[in-house]
Amino acid sequence: MGHTRDVIGRDTGYAFLDDGRPVLAFAHRGGALHPDIPGLENTEAAFAHALSLGYVYLETDVHVTSDGVLLAFHDDVLDRVTDQLGSISSQTYAQISRARIGGHGRIPTLRELLEAFPQARFNVDVKARGAAEVLVQVIDECRAWDRVLVGSFSRERMNAFRAAARGRVPTSAHPWEVAAFRLLPSGRLARWVTRGHVAALQVPHRRGWLKVVTPGLVRRAHAAGVHVHVWTVDDPKEMKELLDRGVDGLITDRTDILKETLLSQGLWREHG
Repeated sequence: MGHTRDVIGRDTGYAFLDDGRPVLAFAHRGGALHPDIPGLENTEAAFAHALSLGYVYLETDVHVTSDGVLLAFHDDVLDRVTDQLGSISSQTYAQISRARIGGHGRIPTLRELLEAFPQARFNVDVKARGAAEVLVQVIDECRAWDRVLVGSFSRERMNAFRAAARGRVPTSAHPWEVAAFRLLPSGRLARWVTRGHVAALQVPHRRGWLKVVTPGLVRRAHAAGVHVHVWTVDDPKEMKELLDRGVDGLITDRTDILKETLLSQGLWREHG
């Protein structure tokens, strides 16, 4: 039997979020643990694969090279997933462009991804100092203001991006802002304390012993017109639990499992 929830009704004022879908399904690093693309996280092939499954929302991270090129890559060093070593910030793009993910996948620039996949929307985590200003420049040059949502664990980087973007791009909450929605008694108060900057809470279901995504958190966020997106969820039982709790988006490495779960609940929507 399909799920009875309505499409997302909170009008955030941002096209990225006001999509009319019942749930936003995010392919984390392109679907990093999908069995068809082993070891190819954050490659153009991974993002193309997610789109071939019908995904619209793609999640990635950004770092900036020593000569100012913005890369779609999670780690601050090349060592874990490529055949090269060393930090991104200390190398030029020409040096890093020789690295291969999983033996053959290039590290794409964010500009390349925005241009290669015009139908996609990108959830971007700013991982490095100095990347926020470069990100705004890339979004502007690609005319992608409606296709990007930006977050960061760093309050400093988040504030830098918001200052440079001047409200043209929705942003998710940094940890201090998440705490406001988690602990304050009302969504209206949390929105006031966070000065209306937060369009979405992008949070883990749990952090150690603490349950982050409680019914109260979802209720307060929705009262403030804010989405709740949960990462990184790969288990179908947990997906269903969170959907029943009313979350607006799920971020997954297992794009196959999330699609199957949403289909079973009558909540899947293809792109197009």
